Amino acid sequence: MSEPRGRTIPLSRTRRFILDLVHFASKVPSVPVSRTMDVGPLLAARSNHPSRPSWALLFMKAYARVASDHPELRRALLTFPTTRLYEHSINICALAIERSHEGEDGIFVGLFRAPERQTLNELQASLRFYKDTPVEQVGFFRQVLRIGSLPTPLRRFLWWSTLAVSGVKRAKRFGTFGLSTYGALGAEQVHPISPLSTTLTFGPIDTEGRVCVKLIYDHRVVDGAYIARRLADIERVLQTEILEELQRAIPSRTAALGMMHT
Repeated sequence: MSEPRGRTIPLSRTRRFILDLVHFASKVPSVPVSRTMDVGPLLAARSNHPSRPSWALLFMKAYARVASDHPELRRALLTFPTTRLYEHSINICALAIERSHEGEDGIFVGLFRAPERQTLNELQASLRFYKDTPVEQVGFFRQVLRIGSLPTPLRRFLWWSTLAVSGVKRAKRFGTFGLSTYGALGAEQVHPISPLSTTLTFGPIDTEGRVCVKLIYDHRVVDGAYIARRLADIERVLQTEILEELQRAIPSRTAALGMMHT
């Protein structure tokens, strides 16, 4: 009795995006550095904040705040026509976002310009836009789909020319740092890969507020001890500046609720 035959599944445009990303990320000699952080003081403040911002946004803003003081975190290695470092003037975070498109779950990227200069409410509004707006109505998502329709050699040339030639275009189209997390799903990434110089990730946050945070870095651009110190800086910013912003929003919310009942 013969076995039933399988089927061939054509690659979707979103799957081609992942293939291209992995192709170029595999060329980066990336190394992860981890630190167990205490975000316990933020638990209640985040829960009481009017927009209850995503943890990813809290970490994003803390990282961007640190990177604003440490320009090495805004650098990238360019390889054509000569090998050199490029330092971008602002932070641009590339946040991995899962969206469903044409019946398939795929990974898209939401770009957040200078997140350290935005309020948590503004960042949360941008995140809702990326998550809720139809895929075809988001400019960067449309670009991913358009490039995904091209033949592989042309796609790879466009990726290479953006990553290797122009620092400005690289930052504008791919960001200066990445952020990806499965923490909300109860899982932790061991060593996420990316074509960017640094990628931040974190795992599940326990009831006491302890969480493992990793910063994956391109060893051609920065070194491990430097990254370890920046992780300590991120924890400090979370426990001070980010906490203070969360707490500032709580009284105004309480006052507004009080006015509604008078």
